Amino acid sequence: MITPKAEYDHGVTETYSNLTLIGGNSNIELAKKISEKINIPLAKSIIEKFSDGEIRVKILDNVRGKDVFIIQSTCPPVNDNLMELLIIIDAVKRASANSITAVIPYFGYAKQEKKVSGREPISAKLVANLITVAGANRVVTIDLHAPAIQGFFDIPVDNLYSFSTLVNSFMENLVNIDRNSFVVLAPDAGSVIRARMYSEKMRLPIAVMFKRRPDVEEVESMEVVGEIKNKNIIIVDDIISTAKTLVKAAEKLKNMGANKIYALVVHPVFSSNAIELVENSPIEKIFVTDTIPLKFNSKKIVVVSISGLISEVIKRIYLRRSISELFDQT
Repeated sequence: MITPKAEYDHGVTETYSNLTLIGGNSNIELAKKISEKINIPLAKSIIEKFSDGEIRVKILDNVRGKDVFIIQSTCPPVNDNLMELLIIIDAVKRASANSITAVIPYFGYAKQEKKVSGREPISAKLVANLITVAGANRVVTIDLHAPAIQGFFDIPVDNLYSFSTLVNSFMENLVNIDRNSFVVLAPDAGSVIRARMYSEKMRLPIAVMFKRRPDVEEVESMEVVGEIKNKNIIIVDDIISTAKTLVKAAEKLKNMGANKIYALVVHPVFSSNAIELVENSPIEKIFVTDTIPLKFNSKKIVVVSISGLISEVIKRIYLRRSISELFDQT
């Protein structure tokens, strides 16, 4: 298991004099938080659309010879935000930047990382090719849906894990509940490795839910292996999209005798009527990160910022320091 250590002080701001941060429009609030933590302002730029929908980018600050970090989640509207990222990379490349790192907290198209049937694309690989060809020298992302996507790139990829940030926030918000009553639940077989990271961090037992899916976003049946009755459950997952599967899982757990149900989910896509489903579900709280900006308020959703982890990684990349030193091997 890997657990981030405390941040260290690099010293004066002049240490980062050759570092440039550019924030795209997809998650400008996260970009501002990262900027504040590194104590470097975001580069001045014009990123807008022409009347016909084409994207216009103009970097107003000088980036020649600079190490540039472009912060842009490829979240909905995915295609617009992806295209904006590619155009920013191209603009910076043509402006003679020394290096270009694409910081993509949420990597769109990550669910399309393999062929399920004939005559289907591997869209995640195509996106990796586009980012590389556009001119990025490195990619930083958070909790890839499929870690194997790192192999789609011919450039270095730092796939960071947010479980420690989410767990710390969850434990801080936990009041008057017996910790020994909790069980970490993997919502499907593919989430077992992720759930084990959480369970080891929290020193809790683990349960696994197995599903039969007739379609990508539909679940036909669910079975659970592990002790559920009279337990408080922590469902862990990387993405919450329509929330149908999560809510069905919570209802199934309640029918099996579970007490309170919580969820720790990294990427809050919340498409369609997901918020309404969550509000009417038996889930007590859902803890999510700010890899995707939320445009609504909900008493059931707690947003935890991932800006601290990303800012520390940016500093280490810039200073040519080891990123693995951020973690304890236990």
